Amino acid sequence: MNKTIGVLAHVDAGKTTFSEQLLYHTKSIRHRGRVDHKDAFLDSHEIEKQRGITVFADQATFTYKDSTYHLIDTPGHIDFSPEMERAIQVMDYAIVIISAVEGIEGHTETVWDLLSKHKVPTFFFINKNDREGAAVKRVIEEIKQNLTEDVLELNDSLLTEDMREEFVEFVAERNENLLDYYMENGYEKERWIDALQKMIKENQIFLCASGSALQDKGVSSFLENLDMLTVTDYRNENESSFCGKVYKIRHDENGMRLTFIKATKGSLRVRNEITYGSKDNPISEKVTQIRIYNGTKYKTVDSIEAGQLFAVVGLTSTAIGEGVGEVREKAIYEMVPTLKSKVIFEKGINSKEALRYFRTLDAEDPSLNVVWEENLQEIHLHVMGTIQLEVLEQLVMERFGLKVSFEEPEILYKESIDSEVIGYGHFEPLGHYAEVHLRIQPIERNRGILFENQCHADDLSAGNQNLIRHHLFEQEHHGLLTGSPLTDVKVTLLTGRAHNKHTSGGDFREATFRAIRQGLEKAENLLLEPVYQYKIKVDLDHMGRVLSDIQAAHGSFNPPKTIGDKAIITGTVPVATFMNYPGKIAAYTHGKGSVSLLFDGYDRCHNPNEVIEKKAYNKNADAKYTSSSIFCSKGQAYTVPWDEAEEEMHGLS
Repeated sequence: MNKTIGVLAHVDAGKTTFSEQLLYHTKSIRHRGRVDHKDAFLDSHEIEKQRGITVFADQATFTYKDSTYHLIDTPGHIDFSPEMERAIQVMDYAIVIISAVEGIEGHTETVWDLLSKHKVPTFFFINKNDREGAAVKRVIEEIKQNLTEDVLELNDSLLTEDMREEFVEFVAERNENLLDYYMENGYEKERWIDALQKMIKENQIFLCASGSALQDKGVSSFLENLDMLTVTDYRNENESSFCGKVYKIRHDENGMRLTFIKATKGSLRVRNEITYGSKDNPISEKVTQIRIYNGTKYKTVDSIEAGQLFAVVGLTSTAIGEGVGEVREKAIYEMVPTLKSKVIFEKGINSKEALRYFRTLDAEDPSLNVVWEENLQEIHLHVMGTIQLEVLEQLVMERFGLKVSFEEPEILYKESIDSEVIGYGHFEPLGHYAEVHLRIQPIERNRGILFENQCHADDLSAGNQNLIRHHLFEQEHHGLLTGSPLTDVKVTLLTGRAHNKHTSGGDFREATFRAIRQGLEKAENLLLEPVYQYKIKVDLDHMGRVLSDIQAAHGSFNPPKTIGDKAIITGTVPVATFMNYPGKIAAYTHGKGSVSLLFDGYDRCHNPNEVIEKKAYNKNADAKYTSSSIFCSKGQAYTVPWDEAEEEMHGLS
């Protein structure tokens, strides 16, 4: 049986040490490494050794009893949470490590929220119970208060004949059929195990064990129970029905592109073809090599089956999060960077060569969203925080021998509209011709850009209609206020014009972009900013200060809840005013307060005039976009400003 398990935690909870123990007990490694000794099997990258944190989601393989396990050790620092989330989507089960001393911390709740959204069955392991200040019972109560009430402590005798009565009742209360059987017949071990397996898999119950990974206490018994209570059911059908999900892209020491895939159905052999990409533009390429990775080492195999994690050579354009094979759904991620920064080069560096390196990193981490600003000859990228920039600086030097630095990151704004408009774009220099009419409407927040086609085939061929749709989504469109990406609009193709002789594909790109821009000129434009969904837990005597801070940060809050001597405050707040608050609250609560921040999309900017003034964007000097149209008369092309263009539109005459 193939099982993919992930180990997740807030930084420094002992997640990597726990993973090392699992590998050691299953004889996958001969020596138990330690993060502080810089010899951990899964933190093998030099950057990870130097910093003492996990940066990359690396994997290992081990066997235990009748199952093969694919273990993923994930980053615990919030700056690398996109890497963590990409790994979550291929996990069959997750193990959340919580320190018995620190308890639930801010990032622990972020991890839990992601696991819940992706419906990953989860176990808890309360670590470091040998340390001074450890309080396992307190942490279990924190789990019940902050994460889930359906948690039950797991111990060595849990599944033996002398199973505790409280456990039997806990499970039976959540399973009516089991309760009826128990009342009539009493406890039957196999029936209980079967019920537990199902309830765990369906996220109805979450088991929790405790121990010390560093001292190797509780790990082996946890593994035994984990193996007994987890099941997977992958279908190994014929090769033509192969399905998989891309969860990682890497390049080996020779620059070979590796596509890491979780096989979800069927089987795959070397020399088989894999189909990926969109339905409109499918790509089929041959697999030239299959690798099974264990840390930094790998072995090549001729075939794989459903449930396995593996890497293939031969695929050139795959993207993280996309499905391959028979089912090609695209993953949606919650952890989205809210900051952007500019790459700073030393003199003499070829910027185009540097861009090639950053494109490589962008394939490996698509959340970077690397953008080349042609008119400025600059590289811009999106990041989660300053620690990520420090790691990127080191990574670029280590891998490509390129010394770079980064500008201070700034908030990543977006723009939308608050009124419905129709935009017209005409492109007719000599020998070219295209005209596009688009209705642009505001839609609810965080929907992106939607498209609808109402154009009649008598006005424009299906091929040209598809071209317009393609150009709409081929790149981001700049808003008028700050030049930030346009979002949360529905664009409807109303009609268009083409010429049998003079129209070429690029003409519709020009006409489409001009129609969008001309519509924005007539609309009421909005500046949007990223917001956090926060959860703050502090002593009651700090609640007043927290509420005051939230109001000062232009945030909103729900009625606070009190549990014992603690106040729990939730709500939303702009990223710009709150991104440094965790450090502030840690200082004035002396480490007793906790803050969980989760990206919650975009909303109206709290200080638009200030941001617009600071950005100083000149909409008329944007080299990529113009709202004017180009017409032709008597063999001469001429430009018509946006507010005069409609008078000359052919589709309106």
